Amino acid sequence: MAEQARILFHLDMNSFFASVEQAYDPTLKGKPVAVAGNPKERKGIIITCSYEARAYGIYTTMPVWEAKRKCPSLLFVTPTFERYRIASQAMFAILRDYTSLVEPVSIDEGYVDVTDIVEGAQAIKLAHTIQDRIKRELDLPCSIGIAPNKFLAKMASGMKKPMGITILRKRDVPQVLWPLAVGEMHGVGDKTEKKLNDKGIQTIGDLARLSEKQVQEMLGQHGEKLWRRAHGIDRRLVDPDSVYERKSVGNSKTLSIDETSKLALFAHIDQLSTKVADRLKEKGYVGYVVNVQVRYHDWQNKSKSRTFRESIYKKADIARISKQLFTELWNEEPVRLVGVTVQDLKEPGEITEQLTFESYEQIAKEEPVRNLIEDLQKKYGKTSIQKGIKLKKNTGSTSSFSKDFLNDHRRKKDD
Repeated sequence: MAEQARILFHLDMNSFFASVEQAYDPTLKGKPVAVAGNPKERKGIIITCSYEARAYGIYTTMPVWEAKRKCPSLLFVTPTFERYRIASQAMFAILRDYTSLVEPVSIDEGYVDVTDIVEGAQAIKLAHTIQDRIKRELDLPCSIGIAPNKFLAKMASGMKKPMGITILRKRDVPQVLWPLAVGEMHGVGDKTEKKLNDKGIQTIGDLARLSEKQVQEMLGQHGEKLWRRAHGIDRRLVDPDSVYERKSVGNSKTLSIDETSKLALFAHIDQLSTKVADRLKEKGYVGYVVNVQVRYHDWQNKSKSRTFRESIYKKADIARISKQLFTELWNEEPVRLVGVTVQDLKEPGEITEQLTFESYEQIAKEEPVRNLIEDLQKKYGKTSIQKGIKLKKNTGSTSSFSKDFLNDHRRKKDD
């Protein structure tokens, strides 16, 4: 029996932070507004800005002084992160009124699987209903992409902003996506774009016309995924539980005897590394931290980690690093359990696709690292990092917005 075609939405809030501030203070509506960490300092940068400000050529990471020069009437607002958290929570609550198959991706975007609640053209009507409701109840604009899979839905949502609704079918890929620059493809970061450009691959179509093997030879595991997506193929399901998963993949093994042979322990590490590498490939992630855990015969637990600048995902690399860490950690006492974990997971080819609340706070509070932030946000700027909405009373303090974001969804699930 043929697999049922899915109908997925990717909902992306438009200029989120700035839109939230305009919703909170209606006097800002229709005016060029910029959210900036410290607008009084000339070295401050723009965290996000309204569409009215963008019309003047202002963009995320632009220095405050330059933005002010481009638009003397630009209104600056300092970020109020609790408002953004509340707005995000309210937006996802609206989505869950229609289906439980909602997968938050970041504070301001998520996937929704509406396959079981609409058919055909009804999907467009539902998208308009959701979009209108978010605008009416939260006073926030959003764009929605409608497609049979996550990749196409994500690409579609970025095609019309603000307040756009775009349908992207698999059969539309050659006409709609292939003419686009390869750097506009979701999943292609600056490094990958340069590598492809250096090989003469300028458009998504150029990438699609290569063989899968050719792309794999150029980019490894990430190349396989990009080649499939260039053909509109993406089999990932909408997973409401993914937001609760820790950003790590690991395996551990309780040994049948308290082991003292280094050779035997290395063999176990090889097995665990293979399992971790297979799971990383299945999930489509790479990691930047390797952790090894040891439990001794007396139940004492020890662990050791190492962070890398380059991505880790191959079995051989995981095993090699894990053995080094184990050797540094092991006190030659009998071992009862050994574990291998790869942490700090990201999709390959992207340093970061969505910045966390903590990242926004860093931008606002730590101006000395502005150059580093600018480099990161140049990659991120292609998909834009902002969004907004309606408020209620502050119900408590927040030490970590990303933690609060996850906790909001956990509490909702447990209710």
